[in-house]
Amino acid sequence: MSFLILIRHGQSVWNLEKKFTGWVDVDLTEQGKSEAQKAGSLIKNENIEINLFYSSFQLRANHTLKIIQKILNNEKNFTKAWQLNERHYGALTGLNKIEMAKKIGEKNVYKFRRSWDIKPEPLNKKSPYHAKNIDAYKKIPQEVIPDTESLKDTYERVVKYFDEEIKKKLIKENILISAHGNSLRALCKYLFKLDNEQISSLEIPTGNPLMIELDENIKIKNCKYLDKERSKSLLVF
Repeated sequence: MSFLILIRHGQSVWNLEKKFTGWVDVDLTEQGKSEAQKAGSLIKNENIEINLFYSSFQLRANHTLKIIQKILNNEKNFTKAWQLNERHYGALTGLNKIEMAKKIGEKNVYKFRRSWDIKPEPLNKKSPYHAKNIDAYKKIPQEVIPDTESLKDTYERVVKYFDEEIKKKLIKENILISAHGNSLRALCKYLFKLDNEQISSLEIPTGNPLMIELDENIKIKNCKYLDKERSKSLLVF
């Protein structure tokens, strides 16, 4: 038996400002830091040892994880993987969701945010928000950096990485992944075998650990959000 804990980073500055963030690096708000601290305490109360930690390349997920590790008194090095990054929102990056809803309609914004295979227009490569112009991404192959993504694109990179680098380790190890709303939605689609309609309705709350119990064959036995007051439906269990 092992455990996989998934946590979406605490509230970020652009979450608060209702902006499409994607691959842009923004930090946590004070509320986001508090969410991470509470998450750490909730995980600590479960009395399980986390053997391995993973995060995306992005500051808000890294910061959330470091806060949790400090509370767990388990500040070992963690693996950063660009494959766990948030979905790339293309030309929507940096725009306000409410203003865009007024401009192009709520239904169109919803399609961009929740649809399975629709992607926004590409982000201009000269934009300061483009990952090729952000120092953190100089360390990864430039040809893998997207200009825009659908949730399907995000799913393909997240699941490929999970299958190749994480899944086999769950046979013996307890693992925590600190990532993002869409990268974790993609992983949940895979783990819980959700269809394309179900995934459009799945909401991952910020800073609320989802603890998944696995059997010796890495099959899900049970799962629960640790903060029950802020839990969301998983459409299963």
